Amino acid sequence: MIDGFFKGIGFAFSGFSLVLTKGIRPFVVMPLLINIVVFSLGIWLAYSQFDALMNSMLGWLPSWLSWLEYLLWPLFAGLILIAVYYSFTIVANLLASPFNSLLAERVEQKLNGLPIPEFRGYKALAGTIGKTMLSELKKLVYMLKWLPVLLIISVIPVVNLIAPFAWIAYGAWMLSLQYTDYAMGNHELFFKDELNVLRKNRALALGFGGTLTVMMMIPVVNFFVMPVGVAGGTALWVKRLSKDVKLPII
Repeated sequence: MIDGFFKGIGFAFSGFSLVLTKGIRPFVVMPLLINIVVFSLGIWLAYSQFDALMNSMLGWLPSWLSWLEYLLWPLFAGLILIAVYYSFTIVANLLASPFNSLLAERVEQKLNGLPIPEFRGYKALAGTIGKTMLSELKKLVYMLKWLPVLLIISVIPVVNLIAPFAWIAYGAWMLSLQYTDYAMGNHELFFKDELNVLRKNRALALGFGGTLTVMMMIPVVNFFVMPVGVAGGTALWVKRLSKDVKLPII
């Protein structure tokens, strides 16, 4: 399991070199622009509301436990940043899903040693919009059903000490699902099939998604998480996850 976790980390970092590859770069532009705009809004919101959110979360402490504030502050700060950033990640991926499917297609062609066709704009985009948007909505429902549990954990005194760790685990799993979905979706795999594939490779998925979660917290780097995640997720699919799936022979 440890070996799989570290291999998942490697796949996340492999996305950086892939998005810089000739023939793939044009497909990085739109996901990158969407991510920059949405993340900039998320960062502004997080910092503008930071003090109010922190005071609200620490307000339950009795005066005689006020010294705990210095221990809880970094944990709650991390929780706020993860919650806000991840919420905006969902929005960004929903908007960019058709472009991400095209990016995943090109990356897979490159990894399989196939010639990458000359870039002719986004003419094929219309054919992918319906499919990718439906997939995104299914993922959104799956993600949202776990949010009430996390929110309850976050507001219950004492129990909320584990909230930042719960959010990190949640983010790692959801990001692995998010960014491996595009490559699997291009092979007509349905949402339940994707879940089954990742459950068979939990360590890989958590290492991959956990690395992307950390990247989301790093200024400037977080702007590149979407295209890097799509490229790395496609590499993970091609080199490991696809081995657990019987694809139809065309």
